Amino acid sequence: MDLHAQYPALSDLRRRAQKRIPKFVWEYLDSATGEERTKARNRAALDAVLFKPSILHGELDVDLSASLFGQRFALPVGVAPVGMSGLIWPHAEQKLAAAAANANIPYCLSTVATQTPEDLAPHIGEHAWFQLYPPRDEDIRKDVLKCAKSAGFSTLVLTADVPVASRRERQVRSGLTTPPKLTPRLLAQVAMRPHWAAGIARVGMPRMRLIDQYASNMTGMSSTAHAGYLLRTSPDWDYVSWLRDNWQGNFVVKGVMRSADAARLQKQGVDAIWVSNHAGRQFDAAPATIDVLPEIRAACDLPVIVDSGFETGLDILRARAMGADFVFLGRGFHYALAALGAKGPAHLLEILAKDLEANLGQLGLRHYDGLADILL
Repeated sequence: MDLHAQYPALSDLRRRAQKRIPKFVWEYLDSATGEERTKARNRAALDAVLFKPSILHGELDVDLSASLFGQRFALPVGVAPVGMSGLIWPHAEQKLAAAAANANIPYCLSTVATQTPEDLAPHIGEHAWFQLYPPRDEDIRKDVLKCAKSAGFSTLVLTADVPVASRRERQVRSGLTTPPKLTPRLLAQVAMRPHWAAGIARVGMPRMRLIDQYASNMTGMSSTAHAGYLLRTSPDWDYVSWLRDNWQGNFVVKGVMRSADAARLQKQGVDAIWVSNHAGRQFDAAPATIDVLPEIRAACDLPVIVDSGFETGLDILRARAMGADFVFLGRGFHYALAALGAKGPAHLLEILAKDLEANLGQLGLRHYDGLADILL
């Protein structure tokens, strides 16, 4: 099968994914919060970033690689953390980690994943990151960090933009709860998606296995909250300092949208800034990440990572032009996995690489240097 003939773009994978997973799972993956204005704003702002193509450069030997933390990667792309990945496709975390390791790009595991860091230890390769939803209890905090480090995760990512549970109305309307409860309504949806159902039957209904060992009581929670909310706190600047002192490795703070916060984080010793509006899933009046990227780039000397709404190689070039060193995709890799199973992530990376190469050639560039100079 020629995958590029059938699925030449992420949009093709997205359509196929929707046909292969139950509606309540699709709503979890694809939805944002509120009226989903921030999600739409991310896309519109990316589309507004234009370049002036250059001509008469002859044949170009394009170099798509990029550096981060002193390491060279095949592409300036990483797999972003997505909670409950295994709900979207069975053993999603394992499959995504293995695909990232094979492609020489970073993979970031969520605290609220359906597989633990130990589960992924044989699959992660040398560029494994661990995303932390911050536990309030210091002993739990230390234990989680120890678990991640022992499993081979070298970079810690603190998510700072989820102080409370968002409403995610589409997800609520779908009937999904955490942990998932298969009501007759949801079972009818499952019956229409045999590949997903067979996979879940083999591995069992997904749960947040790392968090579950610490949380025994889940009463009194909203349908969009989960076990992690019983344990975690809304971090402050002292919390960042504690993590810096207690994590031996690269330390990234995710959810930065203000230049002043980026500058202060640099002073507190973090190793990179991650610009994110949580893909529109937390706050529906946030600016697009591509719009705040230049001011954050100007405010610090650290590597700058960005996510939220990126879909194509051209989007990655837009991010690089506006100051990002690396772009992480969350939904995109999960669309690919749900569409094609284990083959999906590698195919998406091929799509991104081909798109990067084509657009760099169109712009008359062999690498990402010079993109900012040809912005319209």
